[in-house]
Amino acid sequence: MFVPLAEVEREVDSRLKNLGRTVRMSGFRPGKVPMKLVAAQYGPQVRSEVVTDRVQKAFSDAVSEQKLRVAGYPKIEVREGAPEGELGFNATFEVYPEFALGEFSAATLDRPTLDVGDAEIERTIESLRKQRVTWADKGRESEKGDRVTIDFNGRIDGTEFPGGAATDYPFVLGEGRMLPEFEAAVLGLAAGGSKTFPLRFPDDYHGKDVAGKEAEFSITVKLVEAPVLPPVDAAFAQSLGVASGDLDAMRGEIRENVEREVKQRLTSTLKQRVMQVLLDHNKPELPNALIELEMERLVENARNDLRNRGMKDVEKLPIDPNMFRDSATRRVALGIIMGEIVRQHSLGAKPEQVRKLVEDYARTFEQPFEVIKWMYSQPERLAEFEGLAVEENVVNWVLTKAQVQDKPVAFEELMGGTA
Repeated sequence: MFVPLAEVEREVDSRLKNLGRTVRMSGFRPGKVPMKLVAAQYGPQVRSEVVTDRVQKAFSDAVSEQKLRVAGYPKIEVREGAPEGELGFNATFEVYPEFALGEFSAATLDRPTLDVGDAEIERTIESLRKQRVTWADKGRESEKGDRVTIDFNGRIDGTEFPGGAATDYPFVLGEGRMLPEFEAAVLGLAAGGSKTFPLRFPDDYHGKDVAGKEAEFSITVKLVEAPVLPPVDAAFAQSLGVASGDLDAMRGEIRENVEREVKQRLTSTLKQRVMQVLLDHNKPELPNALIELEMERLVENARNDLRNRGMKDVEKLPIDPNMFRDSATRRVALGIIMGEIVRQHSLGAKPEQVRKLVEDYARTFEQPFEVIKWMYSQPERLAEFEGLAVEENVVNWVLTKAQVQDKPVAFEELMGGTA
């Protein structure tokens, strides 16, 4: 592609004249700096900006004329041997692949289903009670579920090792914080009880210095406490934010929250399965430029996450982009496939869809209207909901093409994230 030198010079001259009206230089009043001085100081920078703008416009015009879909950023280099009066450039770039969408009629999808009933509400209440557990000394031997406080000392070949001893160390029997052999030794001991026992660390133990080795532990139980769950009463309801303490109102709010959470998890699980179907039935050629860009974006996300956790100087932390190559490749593939589906079947986000998604999100806050107002004043946040609407459209479209069968899922399985 070529850029006429005459156009460049005219634009450079125009920009320097505009700059000359405001530029400040020592010894001259504003707007009175001689153009020769303005050109000498600012000419190269202005010329570079003009050439960049002209090249970008020429590239954009050429791409539009040939109806190309550019993937990533082009690499633009000066072209030798341009005609007189022209600047020549070569642009190297990748384009989005053209491919035929796969056939989904043979694809099978299990759609998880779950009806929230009274049993699920009671399980949730029980979970909320456990989150508010207190502990009481019952003066008995330890049982599974009790919290024990112990002193322990471990030795390997008669020598203490790092991390092998502690004083007043609390843990709950059955939670799996300690090795099974260690918990078994503590189980059944009352306060004041002690025991010495052998313990072999697993070969894959996280502490490499002791992995696969035989140790001898001595323990002394200092305290055994049984869990005490709060009663389901007005005080419990108030602790959950129900100011009136009314238990029916509490159960109503819990049901609403559980139904919302179940719906979100069912939707998320189904979406993951649909995305896998898209990948299984489509193998587009992936532009490396898009994968590289996505890897860079994931690296920046990782840095932001560390920054939000309070880590300092995360910019200096070496993060290898190739750690994210598989994830970036999957994301790019899905983006290309979904983009083609949206383009061919006009599945773009509709304003009413986006509004509903924003409203559903806002309901989880105390002042939903203010949240909605704020969302619509933040284009980048609103774009997230537009993306969700597009994903929803694609999922629904695939469901009309594939062989779908409903499959009930257990409440504990779904809420545990293993559906």
